[in-house]
Amino acid sequence: MSLSKLKKGDMVKILAGKDKGKTGKVLAVIPEKDRIVIEKINMIKKHKRADQKTKGGVVEKEGSIYISKVGLLCNK
Repeated sequence: MSLSKLKKGDMVKILAGKDKGKTGKVLAVIPEKDRIVIEKINMIKKHKRADQKTKGGVVEKEGSIYISKVGLLCNK
């Protein structure tokens, strides 16, 4: 699949990897790396250092996934 076909807000289905078969909405497209970020897919844990405004700890967020591992779902 080409990156030009996908944009923010599209629904996609995961075709390969640990989240195979799941569907989600595209949150961000990273064209220079051929990757996309999908809602609630490829969740990673990041250790965040505490600063004056926020408390530190382990934060869970979405990681990017390679573009060839997803397929566009029809909205009809």
